[in-house]
Amino acid sequence: MGGDFSGKIWKIATLAAGLALTLAAPAAAEKRVALVIGNSAYQNVTRLDNPRNDAALMAETLGTLGFTLIGGRAQLDLDKPAMDLAVQNFGRQVQGADVALFYYAGHGVQVSGANYLVPVSANPTREADVDFQMVDVNLVLRQMQGSGTRLNMVILDACRNNPFGARGLRASDGGLAQMRAPEGTLISYATQPGNVALDGTDGHSPYTKALAGTIKQAGLDIFQTFNQVGLAVKRQTGGSQQPWVSSSPIDGNFYFVAPAPAASSQQLAVAPQPDPPASTLRPDPDRIPIRDPVLLRELSDRLFELNYDPEPLDGKNGMRLAISKFQDKVKMTPNGEATEGVLTRLRKMDDLKPWASIVYGPDGDKWGMSWNHASRRAAIDDARSKCGANKCPMELSFYGSRCGAFAISDASWSLIQRDTVQLARKAALDECGKAGKSCRIIGAVCADGSGR
Repeated sequence: MGGDFSGKIWKIATLAAGLALTLAAPAAAEKRVALVIGNSAYQNVTRLDNPRNDAALMAETLGTLGFTLIGGRAQLDLDKPAMDLAVQNFGRQVQGADVALFYYAGHGVQVSGANYLVPVSANPTREADVDFQMVDVNLVLRQMQGSGTRLNMVILDACRNNPFGARGLRASDGGLAQMRAPEGTLISYATQPGNVALDGTDGHSPYTKALAGTIKQAGLDIFQTFNQVGLAVKRQTGGSQQPWVSSSPIDGNFYFVAPAPAASSQQLAVAPQPDPPASTLRPDPDRIPIRDPVLLRELSDRLFELNYDPEPLDGKNGMRLAISKFQDKVKMTPNGEATEGVLTRLRKMDDLKPWASIVYGPDGDKWGMSWNHASRRAAIDDARSKCGANKCPMELSFYGSRCGAFAISDASWSLIQRDTVQLARKAALDECGKAGKSCRIIGAVCADGSGR
């Protein structure tokens, strides 16, 4: 489903043609502090090949982007006392900073709903040992709270299989539990809560490799950055791994690399680019079909994130229908063809955020609601996580300043979005009430979390 029953408004970003983005240093006055930890050489459980490499890559990348590193470099293969000391030093040095970032690669487990990072010396034999032998992620979050930072980031490439499962610990088989992000905080997981991430076969995990490359791109704000990382990992792993972001409202914009200043029209006029000879002109990109399966996957992902579902119930025609709807919105001929021109326009769309979602499973009478997510996918997954075993297939997703409402009676139900939560509530009640029964509002929210 996913589409607004009353329509959507799309905004096309205008880009200055021919201007190359260049790396721009962070604002000189902005203080950035990072703690980077990579644990590979485990003494009592399965060793991991790549966390040391991943941490070294992240430390080097963050250093070039103006971050002061705790200990001056990546902290590798730390036992419990060393991890405690590093986190404590981190908490001291982020006081008064503008941006704090914690990155961890290595084993991570959830026990009784809490997430723990595993030092190389950990050797628990019972659940009660974890508080003494591992590091609770909430401890890291508490070091950031009250520090005066404008933005806190916690990045966890730590969702591998539980190495202590055979020891009777009541930990899940793999993955980390979802955490609610404190104020001004973004938490990024290498994969969805409860799922297992890949360690990688080329020296780096897919997640960290994508992250290190993406944060060097100029002009991506924090939500665009992690959305791009998620898309890259999903494509690289064939959809088996999908990074996850949990975020609270964040004040202002943050760029790892600031946008390059736009050239003035006077500067552009000084050295106009000559028209290429006719023999070198590319054919019309709107007529060049896409054959590459990777690009087709990207096209499908981008259509989905813009609320044009590529795979509705009619199966093989789903992509053509989604493309046609998008083409119609951007004033193209709605022929449904997957071309370079369609993908180029999708890539230029404004980042649409925040996202909210309301989902419902009529068969099991379950529902879920989420808000303030960086992508449609994250909003849907969060909402459906509240449905338990029920799939909750009915979905309404919306973004920006839009609001949605869910109304139900014994005979009918409705999911509606409007410009305000009051209008959404009224429209949902009116639509639901057409079946002749009195309806009530089950849930309502705006994309930014207001109106609940």
